[in-house]
Amino acid sequence: MSEQKSEPVNGLEWFGREVEAALAHRGATQRELADATGYKEPYVSKVKSGKALPSSVFAEGCDQFFNTSGYFARLLERVSKHGHPEWFVPYLRLEAKAAQVLDFSPFLVMGLLQTPEYAEALFRAAHPRYDADLIKEKVSARLARRSVLERPDAPLLWVVLDESCLKRQVGGRAVMVGQLEHLLVMAQTPDITVQVLPYDSGAPACAEAFTLLTFDDVDQAPVLYAETQGLGRVIDSASVVATGTDRYDRLRADALSPEKSRTALCAAIKEYDG
Repeated sequence: MSEQKSEPVNGLEWFGREVEAALAHRGATQRELADATGYKEPYVSKVKSGKALPSSVFAEGCDQFFNTSGYFARLLERVSKHGHPEWFVPYLRLEAKAAQVLDFSPFLVMGLLQTPEYAEALFRAAHPRYDADLIKEKVSARLARRSVLERPDAPLLWVVLDESCLKRQVGGRAVMVGQLEHLLVMAQTPDITVQVLPYDSGAPACAEAFTLLTFDDVDQAPVLYAETQGLGRVIDSASVVATGTDRYDRLRADALSPEKSRTALCAAIKEYDG
């Protein structure tokens, strides 16, 4: 592969340039790479242009197609760390191969479903001393996680949002309209379910955000991910996961149905856009 004198600020562009160079060296097309890896051509185009973080399956497919002995898999390992704190990387690796992602968000929309503007507002609030380039890198890294949802075997994403996620005005009214409209669109796709936990449902089964990951691989046990101030943990304790699963089931039972949740999203959009 071509040598880079220094790592680009944007790791996605770095990976994309290497894919582009490998295609040129082999004299192959995007379509040929897409067919070989089992992805659609628009996905390959996004990866090549640095607009999407490739999955581990795609990286391994590139190594097979270009006969590069694990180069792209190793490159993805390095790129995936760009823009993320070190403690978050273990979770990202598991999220990339999960069969189900079950998330409870009590205050803010989860990262996988955030718009660029919403994510930027959060980063600016949390890190007021960061310069514009660093904020941009953080936002790009967060948006890159969406590639998980573009896998041929995309995971089932189930999100329970507390009503406060709809009411908390992050970034202003226009940003909230865009974020809620994005949620509404995503909630209508077959692999994504969104439920709103209304205020009048009473005390929630859990007050803290957490995410459960399950896997098709029988050798990979389900895990629970939770964050505290500036630190996140992946927990594979069977008892902790069982407790989290029980609480998640109760949160889902107390939440609005998916259809009524979409109605709640529409109502919130009208309120902000009125």
